[in-house]
Order: sequence, then C-alpha cells, then structure tokens
Amino acid sequence: MTPQTVDREFDVVIIGAGAVGENVADRAVQGGLTVVVVEAELVGGECSYWACMPSKALLRPGTALHGAQTVPGAEQAVTRTLDAAAVLKRRDYFTANWQDDGAVKWLDGAGIELIRGRGRLTGPRAVEVAGLDGNTYQLKARHAVVLATGSAPNQPPIKGLPGLHVWGTREATSAKEIPERLMVLGGGVAGTELAQAFARLGADVTLVARSGLLSSFPAEASSIVAAGLRADGVEIRLGTSTESIHQNDNGTFTVTLRDGTGDEQSTVTADKVLVSTGRHPALKGLGLENVGIEAREGTPLRVPTDSTGLVQGLEGKEPWLYAVGDAAGKNYFTHQGKYEARATGDAIAARAKGELDGVPAAWSRFAQTANQHAVPSVVFTDPELAAVGRTLEQARKDGYNASSVELPIEVSGSSLHSEHYEGWAQLVIDEDRKVLLGATFAGPDVAELLHAATVAVVGEVPLERLWHAVPSFPTISEVWLRLLEKYGL
Repeated sequence: MTPQTVDREFDVVIIGAGAVGENVADRAVQGGLTVVVVEAELVGGECSYWACMPSKALLRPGTALHGAQTVPGAEQAVTRTLDAAAVLKRRDYFTANWQDDGAVKWLDGAGIELIRGRGRLTGPRAVEVAGLDGNTYQLKARHAVVLATGSAPNQPPIKGLPGLHVWGTREATSAKEIPERLMVLGGGVAGTELAQAFARLGADVTLVARSGLLSSFPAEASSIVAAGLRADGVEIRLGTSTESIHQNDNGTFTVTLRDGTGDEQSTVTADKVLVSTGRHPALKGLGLENVGIEAREGTPLRVPTDSTGLVQGLEGKEPWLYAVGDAAGKNYFTHQGKYEARATGDAIAARAKGELDGVPAAWSRFAQTANQHAVPSVVFTDPELAAVGRTLEQARKDGYNASSVELPIEVSGSSLHSEHYEGWAQLVIDEDRKVLLGATFAGPDVAELLHAATVAVVGEVPLERLWHAVPSFPTISEVWLRLLEKYGL
C-alpha cells in the first residue's frame, strides 16, 4: 500500500505505552475522555520486558534456594546450585517471551487506541507519528499531550567504550546464556541486583563502583547487602574508576581500573561487561524544541513539572503538556511512576470538565504529593534493602528537627526465619511533630515490612498512636516494637 498521511483528533495523546502511559490512559478514559497511545516498541514498556519483571525473575530462584539453605531441615533437602536453564525459561515466561499481545488486548478492552510508531511534538497539542506501518499520523489533542517515554541509560565517559557491544540492563535481563566472567560497572540498584543474580547463576562477577555500593542508603544497610554479595563470590571494588575498555580478538573485554587514590592501576578481563551507571529522562527526539523547550548547553534535556505532571514554562493560559514517570525525571521507580500517572490522568480529566483550576491541594487525588515525602523503594538482593521517605541526612537538609533510632533486627521472628539472620532497621523521626519521616530496613525478606512504614509516613501517624499498632508474634515486624521501645515509648 502507498503510505498515507492520516489526520486524527483525540482528547488525549500519550507518547509511550509503558506502565506509566497505560495508567494515564486508563484514568483519562475512566474520566470520559478519548485517548490514543503511541508506542514504537512493546506495549508494557521497560518494566515488563527488560527491567522489573525479568530482573526479579532472575533473582527470586536464588533467594528461594538460599532461604531454604539457611533453615536446618530444609537445608539437607535441597541441592546447592541453581538450574540456570530453568531460571532463564521462567524469566522468559514473565516477559511473555517479549510478545505484547496481552498488553495490546488490555488496551483494546479498556477503550484505548494504539498507534505503533515514533511520536514527536510539532506544536501545541500537535503530535506527528512516523508509523511503523509506513503511514504518517498527524494527531491533534483537544486537552492534553502526555510524555510517558521512560528513561535511557547513561553512557559513562570511558575511553574505548563508544561503539563496543557491551551489555546494558536490557541485554543482561534478556540474556540467553550465563557468561563465565561478568564485569558490572556501577554500584546502584540495577548493577547490584544483576551482579548477585548472575553470580548465583554461575558467573564469576566483579562489580566496580566509583563511590560506594548503594550509596543513597544508610551505610549500615548497604553494608549488609555488600556482605551478601561477597558471600556469593562477587568481588566488589569500591572507590574505583574505570579508565578504559578494550575488546580483544577472542571477543572478551579487558577493563583498566584505577583506585580512588589514583596511584594503583589494574586490569580485569571478562566475557561480558554490564554498564549500569544510572539513567536519564528519554526526551531526545520528541520535538520539545518545537514548543519552546530546549536543553541548556552541557546539560541533559529535562522538563520541569508541577504536582499534577503539568510541564511548566510553556506559553499560553491553557495547560496541555504533561510528563510523568521517568520522563519527568523525579523518581525512577515503576510504582511511583504509576502513582504519578493516576494523579495526572485524573487531573487531565478534571481540567477537561472544568472541575480543576490551578494547583490542586496537597494529598488530593490530583497531586503527586508522595513524591516529596514518601517514595518507597526495594533493592531485591538477598539480603533485601527497603526504604521509604527521608534518611536522617535528608531530613536535616530539608530543615526538619530530626532524630533517628536504629538497631539490629534481632527478634523471635528473625531467629525463626533463618539461622544467623542479620538485619538492620532505622526510623527517622520529626521531633517537633513526633511522626515518622522515613524508615530503612535491611535483611532477608524485609520488603514486606515496607508498606507499614509507608502508611505511617503518608498518614503522619503520631508515635504515641503507632505504639498501639501491635506486631504479631513471632514475626520480623516485632522490630517495630523494639524500635519504638528504644526511642522511649
């Protein structure tokens, strides 16, 4: 067929059909609006196919095996190694073998139209799509255009790296075989999780980080995770910079490192190198310059947004451009992006009906207030690391009269959970209001402690009332009682 130009009009045009774009679309449709999503890759996005789901599918078998090995009686009944082929097969199941038929069916059932192609802004409320079917679509939005394009990996300035076929997180989570030697560049969440996953699947893993491991978390918590990785044979080299990378004739890579003092240089040879050094909003090529948004020289392109996801600084009185999830650059978590998407979709529908004018009240259904106070996160290593809200340092920097209470997790529930359980917990407290500002837990299976802390932070539950939330015995949640006792209640 001869390519055509197709003109269409909708209430809302969303660029990006990942989890965030899907949630904006769903809320807008529920609000009575017509919606189209534009997607050049798989419907469901990064989380479903290359991030959250496959990485956790790679991690969970090792955690389950190790959990059994730490309980006498169960320990004697299990083998000592994972079946790597079976793990990869289960990973493939959770990614639907990288087919998005189910996600497309959900869009159709929800009344959301899909155009496969690459979208870019050509002017206010105007999006041009280079369709994968060869057609060009000129889309007009009556009320809103939403950028839900996710994020892209950072490329560190390493000599020799440009042009090499190294792994990013996509290649690692979709790997078809386990390399004999894997080098991981980056000590953040993704690098740490994947280092442990591949070590437990049989790879000889070296992890290199310029600063610390999981350095945004309290050191007491991240050190427990580091000990877990070392127990799995991961060589961790912190305070170490990567000077250069070279691919050898046999396909392996030689990486040159320098320690933090700058005095000692060394090399490591690996079969695969995973570069996991952070991400940035995927805004390149979206035509933002056509609506007056351009990057400052020497800085990555970003869009400032308000509490509803509305992009700030555009000309005109009527709001129309929104950015949510990783594209907004505030929090790089799928669950938080979906939270933002729900608020944004509701706000778009309310503004279309004339029910919302200006900035909504904090903690209303239209505002992303939790972004400033209660962002939960879990590092799904073994041991786990879970946190919500502010660390003590962040709280004091934000002007709070804050204190903290912390202790090892040593309760009946933890001793029953496994032999030699090691964990750590911390609460950060606003001394003026006597409410929680944040909490951190490290140890096996502590992720299940996190939502209680999130509810306490969001609800601003007074400590004297929290004291009456009695933890069941014998559970690891008893650490809440011990923390409050140590605080003085």
